[in-house]
Amino acid sequence: MLYLKTLIIVVQLLSALGVIGLVLLQHGKGADMGAAFGSGASGSLFGATGSANFLSRTTAVLAAVFFITTLALTYLGAYHAKPSAGVLGAAVTAPVAPAGASAPAAVSAPAQAAAPASPASVPATGVPK
Repeated sequence: MLYLKTLIIVVQLLSALGVIGLVLLQHGKGADMGAAFGSGASGSLFGATGSANFLSRTTAVLAAVFFITTLALTYLGAYHAKPSAGVLGAAVTAPVAPAGASAPAAVSAPAQAAAPASPASVPATGVPK
């Protein structure tokens, strides 16, 4: 289970970095006007509008991968393994502490409260103010 979480975290990190990089590579809406008048984009690998479509589609795919990995990590983080059944089929539970183990602690607290206070903690009555 730990290897699966680690793998999902690595995929999520790479997709997040890919989305960041692809968003930074994309041109704004104002850059399309310059490409329409032949500012050198038509001679590129994807053509005048091909790079915009490729970058936007790749960004959408990486965003979907990021979303899916986030949901998977949330599911795995909320997953709690149920206790397995023992040999006889009954669920194995932790041993319960006996009731008498906590009783001495409860008895010792009132005994300390009933003890007389030390002379240093009692205020003197004959001291002038």
